[in-house]
Amino acid sequence: MNDSSVTSNTTDFGKLSYLIVDDFESFRLSMREMLRSFGAEKIESAAKASPAIQFCAYNHVDVVLCDFNLGDGKNGQHILEELRHKKLLKRSSIFLMITAETSKEMVMGAREYQPDAYLTKPINRAMLVKRLDSLVSQRAALLPINREIDRENYPEAISLCLKYLPTQPRYKTWLMKTLADLYYQVGDFSHALKIYQDVLHQRDLSWASLGHGRILLATGNVDEAAGTLTSLVEKHPDYMEAYDLLAEALEKKGKPVQAQRILEKAAELSPNALLRQKQLAGLAASNQDLSTASEAWKKTVSLGVHSIHDSSEHYLALGQSLSDLSEGDTSSDGYARADEALATLRRMERRFPEEENIKVRSRVVQSRVHAGQGNQMEANKALESVSEELANSETIDPELGIDYAKTLFRLDRDSEAKELLGTLSQRCADDPVLLKKIENLLDEPVGFQQKLKARGLNRDGIKAFESDNLDEAIKTFNEALTIVPDHAALNLNLCQVLMKKQQTTGDTQLLSQASKHLERLANLPEQHRQYRRLVSLRKKLQGMME
Repeated sequence: MNDSSVTSNTTDFGKLSYLIVDDFESFRLSMREMLRSFGAEKIESAAKASPAIQFCAYNHVDVVLCDFNLGDGKNGQHILEELRHKKLLKRSSIFLMITAETSKEMVMGAREYQPDAYLTKPINRAMLVKRLDSLVSQRAALLPINREIDRENYPEAISLCLKYLPTQPRYKTWLMKTLADLYYQVGDFSHALKIYQDVLHQRDLSWASLGHGRILLATGNVDEAAGTLTSLVEKHPDYMEAYDLLAEALEKKGKPVQAQRILEKAAELSPNALLRQKQLAGLAASNQDLSTASEAWKKTVSLGVHSIHDSSEHYLALGQSLSDLSEGDTSSDGYARADEALATLRRMERRFPEEENIKVRSRVVQSRVHAGQGNQMEANKALESVSEELANSETIDPELGIDYAKTLFRLDRDSEAKELLGTLSQRCADDPVLLKKIENLLDEPVGFQQKLKARGLNRDGIKAFESDNLDEAIKTFNEALTIVPDHAALNLNLCQVLMKKQQTTGDTQLLSQASKHLERLANLPEQHRQYRRLVSLRKKLQGMME
């Protein structure tokens, strides 16, 4: 039997519409001829990503055959990512990734957006018809279910899955997985959990373990979820979704550093997943690991060049992290980071010129970069270029206002910064997230390295206090306050230690010292999370002094 005799006995390929995406015309023509040879008629082609995506926006396509490498610009992964994000591919459509490249990095990255299959070049007719026949047969058999899911009619999709389970044994695994996912979507966790448990009782399938972990997490069983997902990652180290969910579980357990390590491992295995790099960057930044954060933001920016998920926020976050790292560092490394921060911010201005406040946000951080390198003239010049946009504290965007205040502190314009933050705290009284950012900046209006040192001293002081080493605690808190003299918690911590020591020594001068630290917080706003503690210690100190 020769290649030309290979046909499908079950599939009518002539009823389907096809889109071939490849930058080589010869390959597009070859694929077109193969499709025509077994009855396909509605065949379109594109050499680049933009026309391919545009075609899908206005036309229903049953089968997309897309090469991974498309020359300069977007690749096949970017096309699949955008089609999924914009919901331009129905669930019943088939996306085949075609490539001559088989590197693990490429496969892992593309797989995250779930192509239906891979075809490796060179492709012959027998290979193509065999793969298509299987996929199209499944598509036809399960079309009613996928149609209801596309319509977001999940109850009907659930009913159809239950109806098909006894009549479509060939697709039992797909039906079980889809049914469990649908139950999760509608919040019926008990039915979803039963499916996952029943499947796992018969076979150790990674998707069932992942679903089991997701249900445990959603129902508050965080410890059990973390254990299940840890086991899944160990058994199936290439299953990327498990890393993301495990990191979420560890964060909920109050273990953000361990969560970061999990995301670092996932990013190492599959480095081309932009959203995971972004998640890693944010988590590392919250863990005060700015080196890791800046590298992850750098990767996010790089991956975003051709991605639907590209955002000015990525550039801004990278500029801010590089600014913090370079502040006060006049070595060659510090200068290089500062230079990279400025280049990133200028690129942001050029890439997103139509976005509101883009120039202002950029110049505020640029000013801070220059100030961190001791270049006050350029720092002032950057702010002056957007002075009108920053003039009204009653209308300024709160996030921009907080960043602007941070820069004002670096330029030794503390009174302006505090006045701006005071106005913002009144405007944002109902937003606890923004209020916390304002409080943190008021407490620690210093550079990143100084902030880390002060926080370390605060932890050491608390340990000394808990060990009843009061003299060491007083010494350590005083040292921290030389860095951040207006830090509310530090002043209250020291006040508490001084009051406790007075109770054991009877030295009234200690109460006078404690009173001075409370007086330093006289203007602490009522919205501040340390305000109630301040009032309580003030009353207690007054009673002790009387």
